[in-house]
Amino acid sequence: MAKSKSRMSQEVNAGSMADIAFLLLIFFLVTTTIASDKGILNVLPPKLDPNNPPPEIDKNERNIFTILVNANDDLLVEGEYRENADGLDEEIKLFVLNFGAPDEDAQALFNSLPASLRAQAKRDPESSDHPGEAVVSIKTNRGTSYEKFLEVFDLAKKAYFDIYAERVNLDTDEYRTLTGKDEAEEALIDKGKEGIPMAISIAEPDKIGS
Repeated sequence: MAKSKSRMSQEVNAGSMADIAFLLLIFFLVTTTIASDKGILNVLPPKLDPNNPPPEIDKNERNIFTILVNANDDLLVEGEYRENADGLDEEIKLFVLNFGAPDEDAQALFNSLPASLRAQAKRDPESSDHPGEAVVSIKTNRGTSYEKFLEVFDLAKKAYFDIYAERVNLDTDEYRTLTGKDEAEEALIDKGKEGIPMAISIAEPDKIGS
């Protein structure tokens, strides 16, 4: 009889284990941070009406900065072969800031730029007429990696943000964090972009390399 009582006293009471496991599950659900991938923050154009095709835009080639990315992630920038995108943002910045054939409004824009940007601005007649006409065109094919496209796309955006930030005496990261939540921030955003629209064209990929 004594042995039977001894065996019973050694057994573990598991009656509350389910409750403990449930509490642990709730704890981890509440405290765990789940990453949220927001994707690319880019405004897409509205869907085209097949019965009302968009007008053809006659754009001088010198106002288009062309970037082609092939299936091997190699680049053809303005007809020049590249293995990587190093320095691409600076080239785009100089292209956008060129005043090859400025009209009256563009000349006023040039005069309004801070001295640091005016010093970078060129008057190359073979490049863009002025920032209002400059367009950056990015074209890939089906074999281009998503990572390479994003790298090129982000460098193109960075070139514009570098200009906007310098116009309002901020660094690029500070400008990119502006949300326009108040009048002061909205004024900075508008002043940075005034007369220099972010004109990045993403062409439909070629089927080569699929």
